[in-house]
Amino acid sequence: MGRAGPRTRVVRPGGRAGVRAGRGGGAGRGRDVAAAGLDVRGNRLWWGGTACERLVERFGSPLYVYDAEVIRARARALRAAFTWPRTRLLYSCKANSNPAVLRLLRGEGYGIDAVSPGEIALALRSGFGRGDILYTGNNVTDDELRFALSRRVRITADSLSQLERLGRLAPGTSIALRVNPDVGAGHHDHVITGGPESKFGVWIDQLREAKRLARRAGLRIVGLHQHVGSGILDAEVFLDAMEVLLDLSGGFPDLEFLDFGGGLGVPAKTGQEPLDVRALGAMLSARFGRACERAGRGLTMVLEPGRFLVAEAGVLLARVNTVKRTPEHIFAGTDSGFHHLIRHPLYGAHHEIVNATRVTGPEEFVAVCGHVCESGDLFTHGRSISRLREGDVVAVLQAGAYGFAMSMQYNSRPRPAEVLVDGGRARVIRRRETLADLWRTVEGGKGGKGGKKKPQMNTDGHR
Repeated sequence: MGRAGPRTRVVRPGGRAGVRAGRGGGAGRGRDVAAAGLDVRGNRLWWGGTACERLVERFGSPLYVYDAEVIRARARALRAAFTWPRTRLLYSCKANSNPAVLRLLRGEGYGIDAVSPGEIALALRSGFGRGDILYTGNNVTDDELRFALSRRVRITADSLSQLERLGRLAPGTSIALRVNPDVGAGHHDHVITGGPESKFGVWIDQLREAKRLARRAGLRIVGLHQHVGSGILDAEVFLDAMEVLLDLSGGFPDLEFLDFGGGLGVPAKTGQEPLDVRALGAMLSARFGRACERAGRGLTMVLEPGRFLVAEAGVLLARVNTVKRTPEHIFAGTDSGFHHLIRHPLYGAHHEIVNATRVTGPEEFVAVCGHVCESGDLFTHGRSISRLREGDVVAVLQAGAYGFAMSMQYNSRPRPAEVLVDGGRARVIRRRETLADLWRTVEGGKGGKGGKKKPQMNTDGHR
């Protein structure tokens, strides 16, 4: 069966001191503008060959902008890092599920890690084949399982309950099984997905029961899956988790693949050391190859990168509309907020913020905030930035992952547009919402009128 696993290990991304927090320190300095695809010309910030201010003038504010070339570069660098010939990379599309981004990564040979029926539907509509998608839901309903089964998408069972229900719904099906490997890592408690505090996967002590349930229903467990957390910059964490899954694999004779999840981190602060992807790929490939050779079977190694591929490709642009002072703070208020990018208040995540109108110049220690009626509506509680004036454009960097994907209409405010820059040309890939979108789905709203039409099945399996 294999060992019970090591004592839960929780690792936070390390790194040397980031942007200085004192007055005069430099998030606004040109030397700190290090995100991929950004450059400074005439003391203004440019993105994908266009000034950020010009993008706002053309497409409006606030605005998400993604650079296609950065996504391609990350995708190719990661693919090149893994030398094991049977390596499969699935994009964890919850990071950014815009169909234009999905199609771009499909062109780079990536499959899809889907966590909901909606993501399955988006992937299929974006040109992915059924065999390109792995559905790893969490606390899913029978309707959601039926949705995936009806699309002939392979399912990863996340619990003993799900195994029992799959056995009733689709006996004889080939499935994967998500294991909680008792190894957890991440930059915040909310993104650690392994260990006894995590709701994900089947605890390793319950694997005997999982195998019994699968045998009883004729389910073939052809894959083992794990995901220990997000924002990981330490390669040793991946190796520790890999060892657990490799040890367990001997007890599953029908295995075709082992899925080690994602979580590859991106340095958020100046001075943090990036994950050495080439070294990681070489280490994982070598270790996996040795294990397959000893076991006498050639398994496929699967990874599910998300943030690594798209975070640095995206920027959120917003316009400063108010600058006010209190005895404690200078607040720079913008026309965006945590309803567009919630990572800082939710995770305490750090995003570099740049004055795109004047990248360098006299600096002030400011709290950059939004227009949502919440005290926690902050992009930063305090950062030294080139002095902001009303009308300036600010750029929140590394916003390509878990930005628009986690946005909402809180305070009844529509969501921003998304723009893709590719080869120097910018195009809208999601239109800006309007006030009409706020009532489009409600009783009496547009789309809610008219006759007794047959109810349509939505992507959650409900009518």
